[in-house]
Amino acid sequence: MELIRVGDKLISLDKVDRTVRDILQARSEGRSQGEVAHQLGVDRAFVSRLESVGEIRKGRSIAVVGFPVANKVALASLLVELGVERALLMTEAERQVFVRDRTGVELVNEIFRLAEEFRQCEVIILIASEPRIRLLRALIGANREVIGLALGQGPLDHDVAIDLGRVRTVIQAFFRTDLGHDKA
Repeated sequence: MELIRVGDKLISLDKVDRTVRDILQARSEGRSQGEVAHQLGVDRAFVSRLESVGEIRKGRSIAVVGFPVANKVALASLLVELGVERALLMTEAERQVFVRDRTGVELVNEIFRLAEEFRQCEVIILIASEPRIRLLRALIGANREVIGLALGQGPLDHDVAIDLGRVRTVIQAFFRTDLGHDKA
């Protein structure tokens, strides 16, 4: 148990962490700030401030699927920075392993599982060749906003770098990511 002394108080950082997690979990399940505050014995204003402190952005949920991406690590970092909930990014070598290491039935099942996972988001950005974007749009797109960022005509058999500025612009067009932090 990690403890910290503040004046004459001994505070458990584990208890603070647990309480914060309980508050945010309850809020994510749809309970009101007042209900959560009452249940956990804190002020409603505290629940509100806690949400504000951790807020990355407002807006609909977003996912990104991209392959074959040459600058995968930089893209993944950008997506975390912008608060993207789900991402599946692969290089061509990783995509080849993904396909090769599964039987036909396993591959189809995994593709449908992933499609269902990504359907949980309201906006899906697809980064791939034109033909793969059309295929993925048909697979995932029902009742979702699907944005395609083409890496080429395809099919592609090599990694292609995506313009990170372009990705940032697309995401920021959908979401308010600047919440007053880090203003110049």
